[in-house]
Amino acid sequence: MADSKTPAPRLKNDAEIDTTLVRSLADILNDTDLTEIEVERGELRIRVAREITMAAPVQYAAAPAPAAHAPAPAAAPAAAAAMPSDPAAIVARSGEEVKSPMVGTAYLQASPEAPPFCQPGDKVKKGQTLLIVEAMKTMNPIQSPRDGVVKEVLVGDAQPVEFGEPLVLLEA
Repeated sequence: MADSKTPAPRLKNDAEIDTTLVRSLADILNDTDLTEIEVERGELRIRVAREITMAAPVQYAAAPAPAAHAPAPAAAPAAAAAMPSDPAAIVARSGEEVKSPMVGTAYLQASPEAPPFCQPGDKVKKGQTLLIVEAMKTMNPIQSPRDGVVKEVLVGDAQPVEFGEPLVLLEA
């Protein structure tokens, strides 16, 4: 660890790395729910990121049924496909869930006229883009963590997603 009297490391273009700035950015990540932060000064660009690992998924009890006199709200077809109403169906899923690393909007294809990145039955390679999550006007590709076969796409196109929400189910 460098002390305040040690000169900052130099980049190829001879710009100094501001270690105080890097430490401040890391502190901001630790103090907030951010997973990455980037600062640009002239030609120098510093990006600090961390990977979030989640504990085992939390099982929630089923919500009580609505009163008979109150009409049930209409559910969007994509939302119904993404979250089965039967808790046993959730537990019965087998395979590896690829989860959303952020809150945003899921897109299954690069543009409306483009084919989907993946569909059930597709063989995928590690690092292959499965879908995109747009957050704060930034498109974030969600990549396959390993080689496998897409068993199920759990979200609909242009569907809002939460942090940690399962997006795609992979099998070996």
